[in-house]
Amino acid sequence: MVVVASSMIFLAAQAKTTRDGVYAEAQATRGQAIYDKVCASCHAPSLEGDGQAPALVGKDFDLEWKDQPLSDLFERIRSTMPADAPGTLKPEEVADVMAYLFNRANFPAGVSALPTDIAALKALTYIPAAR
Repeated sequence: MVVVASSMIFLAAQAKTTRDGVYAEAQATRGQAIYDKVCASCHAPSLEGDGQAPALVGKDFDLEWKDQPLSDLFERIRSTMPADAPGTLKPEEVADVMAYLFNRANFPAGVSALPTDIAALKALTYIPAAR
């Protein structure tokens, strides 16, 4: 029983979340340029959504993605965005846009860029920023 509890504590200590600096500042800067060019016309420059496009920051976004692996958000963006040309963003562009979203949501930047590898993204969890 002690071994199982110790293993669970060890695994929990390894898990990273959006609060742990999972993107790099330079990546968020690249992501802003992509967002402004490809996403802002539907999701608004403020990321608060416009018409039928949902907000990409705030309470509703947090509720949608809370406790979800970042791989799910990555795949959603990669396969469905932009709405007029789904699946055309390169994996690096998707990760850059995600970094920009995290930056705008006041998550801390880290030293490493958000990965594009699905297995690595599955190990990262979306936890809303402390407000």
